[in-house]
Amino acid sequence: MNIYDTANRLAYEIKQSEEFNNYKKLKEEVQNTPELKDKLNNFEKARYEIQIASIQGQEQNKEKAVDMQNLYLELIQNETMKKYFDAELKFNVLLTDVNKIIADAVQDLIK
Repeated sequence: MNIYDTANRLAYEIKQSEEFNNYKKLKEEVQNTPELKDKLNNFEKARYEIQIASIQGQEQNKEKAVDMQNLYLELIQNETMKKYFDAELKFNVLLTDVNKIIADAVQDLIK
């Protein structure tokens, strides 16, 4: 079997997975609700800024971290958002597991 065929089959399987489809459905629901969409965008922007600062070795801005945490707590009060974050986590775990399997397969060459 050709490795590209296998990769395309994996991509197909991911798109057919419960994790992918549940996350996609909830993401569309959030995107179609302007209030939730705006709040999620604000949360993701704050999360991204904090992650970039951390990667760059900058001291954590505690005020931004508290604001992001408060926004998250507000978001998960909404049942759709709670399900969205859960689905996002499950999908990310799936991708992480697949990446780990591939990385483990080529580990000897990377050392």
